[in-house]
Amino acid sequence: MTRPTASSAPPPSAAAQALAWLHTARFMTTAPRLEHLPPHEFPEVAFVGRSNAGKSTCINTLTQQKRLAFASKTPGRTQAINLFALGKQGGVDAVLADLPGYGYAAVPRQDKIRWQQVMANYLVTRENLRGVVMLCDPRHGLTELDEILLEVIRPRIEQGLALLVLLTKADKLNRAEANKALSIARLQTAGGTVKLFSALKRQGVEDTALLLWQWTHPSEAP
Repeated sequence: MTRPTASSAPPPSAAAQALAWLHTARFMTTAPRLEHLPPHEFPEVAFVGRSNAGKSTCINTLTQQKRLAFASKTPGRTQAINLFALGKQGGVDAVLADLPGYGYAAVPRQDKIRWQQVMANYLVTRENLRGVVMLCDPRHGLTELDEILLEVIRPRIEQGLALLVLLTKADKLNRAEANKALSIARLQTAGGTVKLFSALKRQGVEDTALLLWQWTHPSEAP
């Protein structure tokens, strides 16, 4: 019997390749205002969500890095848009944008208004934005602020902007609760993709990685 050679090993799956691509993520810049964001030609994907929806954990799980996105113990602490470059060392082929969390009660009203204006302007005017990932805790459902944000980007969704709603912390739901949360979120988003996501159980990680690749590389297979 001949020993199998390295070349006879099965090729990595599309999901594995997409995850390897996400693992290349590294900090690019931080910008407290839109005018501080660097112009670039690469496709961009924005992560948005309430301050306690698990946004930083999701980004860190997808990129397989513990502290790429800083998860503050004080919700609402982040006050800037953080950009992360993706691509092989020395090159960039896409960018992830981590937007400030919203809706935390202890944040001064003036700061809330400013952040909301910055986020809305970014989502409406950023030309190379290809997709939005909204993080939502399914135990609370989409809140009024989530729905307002969806209305802000609705015209762009109709023009082709991709939308993915991730119901985070899905490991805390039983099957019936998960199915109910999916059904409600699909009705509320009307036009986006909705998936369950659990960093703890790695539920939805591969599917999300593939979607992000497809959004930013529409003419390529991973």
